[in-house]
Amino acid sequence: MAPLRGPKAGMEEPGAGSSPRRFTWEEIGLRTGRGHPQQERWLVIDRKVYDISQFYRRHPGGARVISSYAGQDATDPFQAFHLDKGLVRKYMSSLQIGELALDQPSFEPTKNKLLVEDFRELHTTVEKMGLLNPNHLFFFLLLLHILMLDVAGWFVLWYFGTSLVPFLISTLLLTISQSQAGFLQHDLGHLSVFSSTKWNHLVHEFVMSHLKGLSAQWWTLHHSQHHAKPNCFHKDPDIAMHPSLFALGKILSVELGMKKKKFMPYNHQHKYFFVTMPLLVVPVFQLYSLYFIFQRKLWRELAWTLTYFIRFFLFFEPLLGVTGVLGFLLLL
Repeated sequence: MAPLRGPKAGMEEPGAGSSPRRFTWEEIGLRTGRGHPQQERWLVIDRKVYDISQFYRRHPGGARVISSYAGQDATDPFQAFHLDKGLVRKYMSSLQIGELALDQPSFEPTKNKLLVEDFRELHTTVEKMGLLNPNHLFFFLLLLHILMLDVAGWFVLWYFGTSLVPFLISTLLLTISQSQAGFLQHDLGHLSVFSSTKWNHLVHEFVMSHLKGLSAQWWTLHHSQHHAKPNCFHKDPDIAMHPSLFALGKILSVELGMKKKKFMPYNHQHKYFFVTMPLLVVPVFQLYSLYFIFQRKLWRELAWTLTYFIRFFLFFEPLLGVTGVLGFLLLL
């Protein structure tokens, strides 16, 4: 087994007049960052080998996203996550320590070659068909109808009173507004609306923090981790609540089954989703989002988030009272 250490001083580095150092997947697969804190982290992008041991904590997209690919090929996630690849590659050159040996495949030997090639062909086809090109008019109208539904939800209670039927209609309108805002912030968080990363982030912050009362950066960080390793235990935060909250349903994977972690309710969640979501998940998300904002000192996001709650209390407290507004927030 090769020792876990990188190129020493004096070894040939990639550059003009020298051949790049060549590595095998066996060597790369040992640099996963597991074990001793000082253990190295290497990854491969387009057959080039990068040492991210010192960089991963400074990675703008989060340390967990990039380090989850340590010891692996990260070509496809690199293509998917970076809007301006040319800019990113300028900062990657200092991290490159070599390339894959000529007899090595472009991705881990354990991967299904046909599956990877089919996926890449599909991605190329989708791009050529223009299916990833955003329709700005659609997103403008989506934002406009979200704002109109917000106003309509308040207007129904103000004009028709707070009896049961107007209350239910208002709740329906505001719930649709919140759901649509969730879809819009999702596309903004994926940098899929504007060609400019800055504009995606700014509008995402408005929609997520002002219209939904949550941290945009918190969502982006955790959702990126989810897409980097979807449904992979210990890497995907979306399933990190197991086993504390879930203990019914479909049998878990062999990995967790051997650890006797009971069950995860994949085949029963539709039965209790509408109970657990408002009573458990929503308050947890709100509280953790505020904790994240204070922890990261995101004062602009805090200001936007406060406007969400202030706006709600200013418009609905005269109609429903404090208790009614708190209940309303829980329903939405």
